[in-house]
Amino acid sequence: MADTPDFQLYQHKGFYFISGIHSAEDLDKLKDCEIRDTDIFTITYPKSGTIWMQQILCLIDAKGDLSVTDKRLNADRVPWVELTENAKKFDSAPSPRMQVSHLPYYLAPQGLRQKKGKVIYVARNPKDVLVSYYHFHKLAVIMETPKDFNEFFNKFMEGRVCGSCWFDHITGWYTHKDEMNFLYLTYEEMIQDLKAAVLKICSFLGKQLDEQQIANVVKHCTFEQMKNNLNANYETISESLLNHKIGKFMRKGTVGDWKNHLTVTQNEMFDQVFQERMRKLPLKFVWDISEFKICS
Repeated sequence: MADTPDFQLYQHKGFYFISGIHSAEDLDKLKDCEIRDTDIFTITYPKSGTIWMQQILCLIDAKGDLSVTDKRLNADRVPWVELTENAKKFDSAPSPRMQVSHLPYYLAPQGLRQKKGKVIYVARNPKDVLVSYYHFHKLAVIMETPKDFNEFFNKFMEGRVCGSCWFDHITGWYTHKDEMNFLYLTYEEMIQDLKAAVLKICSFLGKQLDEQQIANVVKHCTFEQMKNNLNANYETISESLLNHKIGKFMRKGTVGDWKNHLTVTQNEMFDQVFQERMRKLPLKFVWDISEFKICS
């Protein structure tokens, strides 16, 4: 295997990034980049449906025609704006610019706060985020492999991971949502009724698709379809970034897997922190798939 960059967790302005793929200089320039009215930013905390939204945005843009997306990876069509190679090209990229990002509110391009462009924030119940992120750390070469789940649990709760603290991330974006053209979605509502979520996204973006086109978007954006789609499932991503021998990037895509990992003590600790940190936000989360009926 060829030599890889020195991937290390580091802080920039209070937020954790990874050296080798994030540059403090480019991040600062990105904050001051001009935002166009046609820009679309999907914002997530890691492991909250980012890849799913890449697929949805690609298919909405293609009006449900999967063949339009065949020759290019979703990660290239809807790139992570904060990755160094993408941040350098952001200003010169053609419109419409569709981006995904894990950036905190205060490091995102300032033009978004002037109601330029559109922001879609996707949130996922944080216990499932924690578990998914733990498994991703074992797969991703760019991240430190945790000794065990208990060690990772502590780091996640303390915000000592790329993306920093989940509670800070969602609080920062949600409490400033009125400054932006902002749509809030949850991973769980997308699982419960993907068609309704796609219609909501289309309405927010001003995209008019007919019934068949919507049906095609929904069909090609299910977990089962995406895990077999090489443009969406990240199996072609370089092994210098993801160790595909360890597992698959798209693992389960469900709700409630945290019950298979958190101990009673960890769950009680999490609930206490959640209640303290989230009490001022009017947000509800689905914690188990049994809490809703899946729509066909």
